[in-house]
Amino acid sequence: MHSIGAKKNAGFSVVKLFRCYVDQAVFNLSARRLFPRRPTLYFRSANTVCSCGRRLAVKKTYRRSVASLAIGEFQAHITLLTCPGCQTTYESEELRALVAPNSKFAFDVMVEVGQALFLRCRNAKEIQRELGDKNITISLREIDHLGRRFIVYLALAHKQCQEQLKAFMGARGGYILHLDGTCEGDSPHLMTSIDALSRIVLGNIKLPSENAEQLIPFLHALQQAYGDPIALVHDMGAGILKAVKAVFPGIPDFICHFHFLKDLGNDLFGHDYSAIRRHLKTHGLRSQLRHTAKALKKAIDAEPEILACLHRYLESNPLHEPQRPLMPLVSAYLITSWILEAKQQSHGFGFPFDRPHFDFYRRVQEAYPELHALKQQLSTSACLLPLAPISRTLRDQALSTTVLRMQKKVGTFDQLREAMRIAQPDSKQGLNDEGEADMATIEARVTQLRQSQQIQELAASDLAYRKMIKQIDKYWSKLFADPIQVITETATVTVQPQRTNNILEQFFRDLKRNGRKRSGNHSLTKTLKTMLAETPLVKNLDNPEYLKILLNGKATLAERFAEIDIVQVRRAFSEAQKDTERYPKRMARLFKIPHLPKQLAEVTRKKIANS
Repeated sequence: MHSIGAKKNAGFSVVKLFRCYVDQAVFNLSARRLFPRRPTLYFRSANTVCSCGRRLAVKKTYRRSVASLAIGEFQAHITLLTCPGCQTTYESEELRALVAPNSKFAFDVMVEVGQALFLRCRNAKEIQRELGDKNITISLREIDHLGRRFIVYLALAHKQCQEQLKAFMGARGGYILHLDGTCEGDSPHLMTSIDALSRIVLGNIKLPSENAEQLIPFLHALQQAYGDPIALVHDMGAGILKAVKAVFPGIPDFICHFHFLKDLGNDLFGHDYSAIRRHLKTHGLRSQLRHTAKALKKAIDAEPEILACLHRYLESNPLHEPQRPLMPLVSAYLITSWILEAKQQSHGFGFPFDRPHFDFYRRVQEAYPELHALKQQLSTSACLLPLAPISRTLRDQALSTTVLRMQKKVGTFDQLREAMRIAQPDSKQGLNDEGEADMATIEARVTQLRQSQQIQELAASDLAYRKMIKQIDKYWSKLFADPIQVITETATVTVQPQRTNNILEQFFRDLKRNGRKRSGNHSLTKTLKTMLAETPLVKNLDNPEYLKILLNGKATLAERFAEIDIVQVRRAFSEAQKDTERYPKRMARLFKIPHLPKQLAEVTRKKIANS
C-alpha cells in the first residue's frame, strides 16, 4: 500500500515539476523577459527608385514609440525617402502594415483589445493586466479608445465586403430580414437587422425612437447593399410596419408570433394586472410574509428535532409526498416560503406569459385555509404565524374582483397561446423556444378558437375581447407564412420563415448580458448611450463563413485592418463619436410545485389516520 502511494506521489511530483519547467520556459520567452529594455527597430521603404525613374533620397529620419503583441514596446527608427523630381514621399510598407499612422498601438494590440472587450467580455482593468504581461503599458482610457477604434475598423471592413456577402446569401437563395430594436431607460433605440438563414448581422443604427421617418433611410441602405429580402419578420411596432411597407412593398412580411401574443395579452389584461400589483403593494403583504418566514425559520433552527424534520423532508423525493407527517412549524414555514416564491411559477417569458403578482395572490388564496388550520396546531408558537395581513388582503373586494376578472382573461389567453404553440409553460427552452413550425396546423387551431362560440359570446359582452378579435383579424395575413420557394445555385429549395423574432431577442440578451458582465452594472442605459451603433457586428466574428469573407484572403484581422485607408477610419471615427442564500439547500425545488399546501395537508392527514 505504501509503495503504491509513494509511486502516485512521485508521479504527481514529476508532473508538477514538468509544469514548473514549462511555466519558466514561457516566462523566459515572454516579451518582458526577452526585451527588458525597449529595443530599436529600423524601418524604411523597400523601394529605392521612384515610379518616375529617379533614385530616391533620404528626406528625414525620426523615432516613434510603438507597442505590438510580438515584442511589446519598442522604438521605431523611421527613414522617409523622397523623389527629388516629383517630390513623392515613400514610407515603410512594413511599418504601415504593423501600425496605423500616428498611433502607438499596433493593429494586433487593437484587435486583442477589441476581442477581449466584445467577445471575451473582459473589463478594462483585466485587459490592462493581460497586456502588462506582454510588456505593454496602456491606460484604461486608451483601452476604451482602442475598443471603439476596433468597432470602426470592423464596420468599414464589413461595408467593404457587402458585395461578397450579397453574393454569399444569394447563392443560398437570398436572405430573410429580421428587424428589432432594444433600449433601456432613456437610452436610444439600437436597431439591428440580421439574416435568419446565415445568422449574419447585416446592419445597425441608433435612433431616438422607432419611427418610420428614421427607419426608412436605414432600410433603404440595407436594400441598396443586399437587395430585396425574400421575406421580413419583425414585431408590431407602428414605425417598423410603416417603414417596411414603404421600402419593401410586395415582399412577404410576417409578424413575430411571440410579440403578437405579448401585445395581445398586455391589451387583454395588462390594466387588471397593474391594478393587482398596486393593491398588493398597498397591503404590504409580501413584507409581512418575509418577516413571518424569517421568524419561523429562526424558531425551527432553535429546535434540533424540528430542524431535522425540515431537512428530512427536503431530502425526500418526491417533495409533495413526504414519508412522515411534518411538524406544524415546518409546514407553516414551507407554505409561507412557497407563497413568497410565486415567481418560481414563471418560465422566463416575461409578462403576459408570466404573471408573478397574479400567481402570488392565487397562492395566498390557496394557502390561507391550510395556514389557518396550522395556526391552531401551533399552540404556544401561534404568534409566529400572524394571519391578519393575509385576511385583510383576501377581504379586499376590489382586489378579489380584479383577480377573478383577470383569471377568466388569462384562461382565454392561454387557449390562444396553446393554439399557437409558442412560449408554452412546459417548454424547456424559455425565451429560446421557436415553437412548432407546422404553420397549417397552427392556423387551423387559431381559426377554430377564433370562430368558437365561447369567443363570440365573450366578445359580445366585453370590449377587451372584441379588441382581441380585432387584433387577430388585423394581422391574420402577417401571422401565417406559407413556405417560400427560392432558387439557389444548385437547386430550388423551400424555406419556412421563422415565426418568431427570437433570433434577435436572443441576440439582444447576449449583448446585454455581455455588457453587464463587462461593466459590472445591471443598468445598461449608459452603455447603450455610449455604444457605437455598429458594435453588434462583433457577433459575426463567431461565424466562420462570415469571417472568411471579411478577411478577404488575409490571415488575421490585424492584417485585414491594415489595408483600410486611415482617412476613412478618421472620418468614420469622427462621425461615430458625434446575496446570500435565503433558503436551505434544495428548498427551491418546492417553489415550483402547484397546490403544495393541499398536498402537504392531505399527506399529513393520511399519515395520522394510518398511525
